[in-house]
Amino acid sequence: MNTEILGIIFMFVAVVLLAIPLGKYIARIYAGESTWSDFMQPLENLFFKISGIDARKEMTWKEHLLALLTINLLWFFWAMLLLMTQEFHGALNPDGNPSMSPDLAFNTAISFLVNCNLQHYSGETGLSYLSQLACMTFLQFVTAGTGMAACAVVFNAMRPTQTLPQGEGLKTPFSYGEGEGVGAKIRLLGNFFNYFLKSCTRILLPISIVMAVLLAFNGTPMNFEGKAEITTLEGITQQISRGPAAAMIAIKQLGTNGGGYFGVNSAHPLENPNYFTNMVECMAIFLIPIAMIFALGNYLNSKKLAYTIFGVMTFGYLCLQIPAVYYEMSGNPAIAQMGINQDFGSMEGKEIRFGSAASAYWAINTTVTSNGSVNAMHDSLTPMSGAMALLGMMVNAFYGGVGVGFLNFYIFIILAVFISGLMVGRTPEFLGKKIEASEIKIAVIITLLHPFLILTGTALASFVIANDPSVGWLNNPSFHGFSEMLYEFTSSAANNGSGFEGLGDNTPFWNISTGIVLILSRYLPIIAPLAIAGLLARKKYIPAGAGTLQTDTLTFAVMVFAVIAIVAALAFFPALVLGPLAEYFIIY
Repeated sequence: MNTEILGIIFMFVAVVLLAIPLGKYIARIYAGESTWSDFMQPLENLFFKISGIDARKEMTWKEHLLALLTINLLWFFWAMLLLMTQEFHGALNPDGNPSMSPDLAFNTAISFLVNCNLQHYSGETGLSYLSQLACMTFLQFVTAGTGMAACAVVFNAMRPTQTLPQGEGLKTPFSYGEGEGVGAKIRLLGNFFNYFLKSCTRILLPISIVMAVLLAFNGTPMNFEGKAEITTLEGITQQISRGPAAAMIAIKQLGTNGGGYFGVNSAHPLENPNYFTNMVECMAIFLIPIAMIFALGNYLNSKKLAYTIFGVMTFGYLCLQIPAVYYEMSGNPAIAQMGINQDFGSMEGKEIRFGSAASAYWAINTTVTSNGSVNAMHDSLTPMSGAMALLGMMVNAFYGGVGVGFLNFYIFIILAVFISGLMVGRTPEFLGKKIEASEIKIAVIITLLHPFLILTGTALASFVIANDPSVGWLNNPSFHGFSEMLYEFTSSAANNGSGFEGLGDNTPFWNISTGIVLILSRYLPIIAPLAIAGLLARKKYIPAGAGTLQTDTLTFAVMVFAVIAIVAALAFFPALVLGPLAEYFIIY
């Protein structure tokens, strides 16, 4: 078997094997059980004491949501302050990078705030060291933590109603269901700040430290020095940017953030020096999203359900990954007609140290997980590979981002349960709770929101450039130019951040329009699962019977995948025909 293929198989198998024990560890963290990381508790208690937060207080889903939105608003103003005052950062701006314009600062602050990291600036020339650390690296930790905390709330709502004594380690518990007082059947949704802080201190931080050390020892800079002046073999003097890169790169991958320290992201030889670092970073992209699935199984004591969800996600992922790897390794027929050797596959826009297979593998990994980092230029992917990358973001439910990826998939589960119940003539139920009109209305709205934002934004951009070609967004005409605009809004709506960088996106139109899409596509899909979780938590638990729909079977897995495929096909196929598919038929 081709060594490149063996390399990507090894990476996938290795990350799954690491995710299984990590998922068990995450479940223990959220369940409040003892773990090896309990030594962090004094630090966590200090944070809570300083902030005046009682981490033992149970919160309703609305209180969870209010906490999430409040701290995100504070972080937005903090990011805007740093980005618009970079010229005053002194010693922490040794290269003298300028302050951002208001529209670019707005886009960048929102982008990193919503875990998207869409970058309309070039990393090392656009930010000071203070911004890289106190804004970008900071936000990449806390935004990933908020997604994981929201997911933990939904985990709680999915647990069977418990009969618990009131007052043991809890303060003013919020209860749903039957009875009052000691021995009542209650639904505990936990404390947002507790889940958030532990996600950062006990999950994201320790793994990031290990990964940052690995990167630093393999050549990634981790210092506060300015540009280094070097002389090339041709005798030309060049300025090479440095700085605290390793710390940011670790969390950008583990938190499915994706924002590059350097302008070309993980295609840069200092951000991703060799094939080993490429493996480490690529595996990190998948690690926590997959681990969250296994965490669900351990948290609910329903591993079969977790394996069912993992199976659906993996099948969908392979439907995207296999064609992408095949077409990139096969080369480009338009180049072959010129008599150029393509034994290494389609290498346009790729690094020779990675190869076509590993580049295609990364491209799909980063687009199905809402990571958005790149080790090759997606604008140079062959048409079918570009279509697969677009589909990964359009579906936005195969693994997905840390925490939020499962929340997106949760919406499809609710739809599949409802449709399945109607097909067999029974009241739809999921984990002992009836799925009724309120839950379905919310799920349908969120399902339609994603294509609405993508297609409306693309249509608006197409209209503007059709009426004023002088705006100069596109370096490529025709179908590929349409794909560039479609990709930009798809990446924004999926909280991904990668791009077809033939698009000139640092303009007021793109900065403001994608910024608005980023806000709507981040918070509404978080609000919806929390609202559904709150509604289901209020309902009486119904024990499984002979006629109960089993959600941990192959039949239900097929149903969920069918719902995802139908929604994606109906919503996005016409747009894909106008872009990458039309380009494919022209070339092939």
